[in-house]
Amino acid sequence: MTAAPIDIDPTRIDVRAATSSSGTVVCVSGEVDSTTAPGLRNCLLEVVARPGSAPIEVDLQGVTFLDSAGLSALATAHRAAAAAGRVLQMRCGTTRAVVRPLQITGLWSVFTVVE
Repeated sequence: MTAAPIDIDPTRIDVRAATSSSGTVVCVSGEVDSTTAPGLRNCLLEVVARPGSAPIEVDLQGVTFLDSAGLSALATAHRAAAAAGRVLQMRCGTTRAVVRPLQITGLWSVFTVVE
C-alpha cells in the first residue's frame, strides 16, 4: 500500500490517499470548509479518475469540522464515482462533526456509509 500526501494547507487539513489491491483509502483529518474543500474535491476527483473499478473509501473519522463546502465536495466526488461505475464509500465512525451534517442534509442516506 502506498500513501501520498495531497497538496492542501497542512495547518488546516491533512489528506492522504493510499492504494492497495483492494482499493483506495483517502484519509481526511482536520477542518473541511470553504478554504480546504476545493483541494479535497480535487483529490477525490483525481482518485476517481484513476483506472480501475475497486471501491474508494473516504475515511472522515479525523475530520473536526465539515461545512456545506465540504459536503458539496463529497457529493461531487460521489456523483463522479457513480458516473464512472465506481463505489465511493464514507467511513465516519461516531465523529459528530461529520455524522450530524450528513444526517441533517439527508446525504447520510445518499452516500454509502460504512462502519
